[in-house]
Amino acid sequence: MAATSGSRRVVIVGGGFAGLFAARRLGRAPVQVTLIDRAEHHLFQPLPYQCATGILSEGKIATSLRELLRKHDNVEFVLAEVTGIDAAGRTVTARRPLGKEIEFGYDYLVLAAGVRQSYFGHDEYAAVAPGMKSIEDALKIWRRVFRAFELAESATDPAERKRWLTFALVGAGPTGVELAGQLRELATKTLPHRLPQPPRRHPELVARLRPRHPPRTHLYRP
Repeated sequence: MAATSGSRRVVIVGGGFAGLFAARRLGRAPVQVTLIDRAEHHLFQPLPYQCATGILSEGKIATSLRELLRKHDNVEFVLAEVTGIDAAGRTVTARRPLGKEIEFGYDYLVLAAGVRQSYFGHDEYAAVAPGMKSIEDALKIWRRVFRAFELAESATDPAERKRWLTFALVGAGPTGVELAGQLRELATKTLPHRLPQPPRRHPELVARLRPRHPPRTHLYRP
């Protein structure tokens, strides 16, 4: 990053849409910008469901943050996880991938770290019901979905087969609706060309819309 004597320093936490667009806009301003994120890539958040169903590879929905910011000489990217903020001292503390603690001073701080997956007060559901906030989440769902279809294909008991072909989705927003549609596409158009015994019935999709006290639901039923 090209340092400018006396210029203001801006620290941006998070490389999602908000953080990336802020860094790009400030790339034309007389300031020094440091963008900090624990992932080296920017994830195009509307598309993880396509990675989760094998339509797109992870490389198609994520782009290197350094590549996206390379045209801005006053912007640097640091791969680290923010662990603390000292508002009085105007410093941000972060941990590098190998554990080293580093500190950044700032004149202006932009917090754009995104949101966490909500389990409606039941965090124990996380082990059986991955969200859709990261590439890791999408790949975990992908493995579970295709494992369920494989096990359904080899099942001889109709009841067991039905269990493997039952998918529960919590949330009927754009991601939930698109994921449900892609699961149907897999069963009716993609997998019949790949499996010796393709699904003889459509998968059962159970969608739940923000229940007040959700039951123990997850992606597939064991």
